[in-house]
Amino acid sequence: MNSFIRRFVGDKEFYKRVFAIVIPITIQSGITNFVNLLDNLMVGQVGTVPMSGVAIINQLIFVFNLCIFGGLSGAGIFGSQYWGKRNHEGLRNVFRMKVLIALFVSLVGILVFLIFDDNLIMWYLKGEGNSAEINALTLQYAKEYLSVSIWGLLPFALIQIYVSSLRETEETVLPMKAGIAAVVVNLVFNYLLIFGNFGFPELGVKGAAIATVLSRFVELAIVLIWTYMHTSKFPYFIGAFRHFRIPTELFTGILKKGTPLLANEALWSMGIAAQLQCYSLRGLEVVAAMNISNTINNLFNIAFISMGNAVAIIIGMRLGANEIEEAKDEDRKLIALSIVLAASVAIIEIALSSLFPLLYKTEPEVRAYASQFIIISASFMPMAAFLHASYFTIRSGGKTIVTFLFDSAFMWVVTIPLAKVLANYTSMPIQPLYICVLAADVIKCIVGFVMLKKGVWIQNIVDKKEEVK
Repeated sequence: MNSFIRRFVGDKEFYKRVFAIVIPITIQSGITNFVNLLDNLMVGQVGTVPMSGVAIINQLIFVFNLCIFGGLSGAGIFGSQYWGKRNHEGLRNVFRMKVLIALFVSLVGILVFLIFDDNLIMWYLKGEGNSAEINALTLQYAKEYLSVSIWGLLPFALIQIYVSSLRETEETVLPMKAGIAAVVVNLVFNYLLIFGNFGFPELGVKGAAIATVLSRFVELAIVLIWTYMHTSKFPYFIGAFRHFRIPTELFTGILKKGTPLLANEALWSMGIAAQLQCYSLRGLEVVAAMNISNTINNLFNIAFISMGNAVAIIIGMRLGANEIEEAKDEDRKLIALSIVLAASVAIIEIALSSLFPLLYKTEPEVRAYASQFIIISASFMPMAAFLHASYFTIRSGGKTIVTFLFDSAFMWVVTIPLAKVLANYTSMPIQPLYICVLAADVIKCIVGFVMLKKGVWIQNIVDKKEEVK
């Protein structure tokens, strides 16, 4: 029994180090998602159709956001390992690579939204019982929201360049503070611009979009000002823009590791969007209910999502320092902690599931669906925690092809076809359909467990690139 506890439970110093990373990220994510909840509630007060239009655009922007995360993640693997070696020139080159990747992804994303906006939105408006009038109104609200939101894409990308670099070098407090300031701005201007309070114009969904874009610029300004006032602590930012001559081996290495991650995040987020489209075939009420459920779930999911960041940082540093046995031991304990946290939070979410939908000004049917979706999703949270920690473990060693196959390839080969078949060729109600789709991840859990057990993720990738010192 004692040996079992030692394998899965760390000592006081271990948890002190873990929570020093996790708590600031959790606070930032918690406040961000809480304000997203309030944002969602405020738009929901305008009506179900405007809320559905905003939900569709947010789902599409979610794809863009994850493409940014994925594009930067490949470079981030090198960043964490270089930090483990305290190689500042390597970190500087990683930062330069991030700038190039983020600008490219932003340009592509903006062009896609500008050219294919109607087609992307109409993809979600083919559900049972949707009238032409409701579809037209939803399209109108969605386009109105997108026309403003698109201005926030580039500042979001720039924020992620700096925040990801700071987190990889164990600075998690500044991103938390900047995130808090941003969500306060978002919340205040939502209140002023959605409803026209204190003499401001009543702009509805467009007001919500303006508030979000303003918050992006505020967050970016705080991050930039603080970063360049503390370059003595993070010298790799000094001279980062003098040139973009990145060593060839590092450039190709990041592309080799990063391209599968970018493709993975793009395909995974598009897979989530495709799943929502399958669910939308059961009616626009399901889209609205999923929007409510996902907003609530995102608030509770930070329990294990923040742990994924801890896995990436701590295990990446251990691997970069060639501390292999320590990496294996700490990874096992991090995964165990993530599952326990997720299970505890899931119990709370299920207990409160019937209360959250009551906050929305929407139809009883939508509220009932939302409550059921919250319970279903929370029930699968411990499994999601294991998968999330497994993904970041495998990624920390640079096994990005493996993570691609483990994550998005599985989604498009197994999960999406299952959702499409059940949605299009059966009359199965949405609740069991949703359960079946989530339950398919049991297969991933088995595969992930085997890969972790075999240690396929154990790899130091920066020792091969000593010329960047």
